Amino acid sequence: MLSRTWIAISALLGAFGIALGAFGAHALRPILPLQAMTIFETAVRYQLIHALALLGTGILMSQFPDRIGLLRIAAWLFLAGTVLFSGSLYTLAMSDLFWMGYVTPVGGLCWVLAWLVVAWSVGRAAARR
Repeated sequence: MLSRTWIAISALLGAFGIALGAFGAHALRPILPLQAMTIFETAVRYQLIHALALLGTGILMSQFPDRIGLLRIAAWLFLAGTVLFSGSLYTLAMSDLFWMGYVTPVGGLCWVLAWLVVAWSVGRAAARR
């Protein structure tokens, strides 16, 4: 059941990523400066990549039920990374809140930790088999 929740959340992140990408390409491109548009596109790209990572984590939860605690931590880190990294870049691209640039690396760190937790949890599970 828990894996279904994370798979659903990943699907929502993916859907919003596609919608935001289309919004940026059609509505924002004519009005945002090139640098801001590049920042916005980076946010969309990383959101979509990590929506897939979260999808994979949800699938792994069903494959490795004995590792669900660690995989849940990874899922939360993927979600936090998306909110902090992509969210700060969306805000930075569309506003004058330059301090949001300090939030972005925290989101990146969450993603790095999430990937490491996935590697650790699946690696340990494989070693036990």
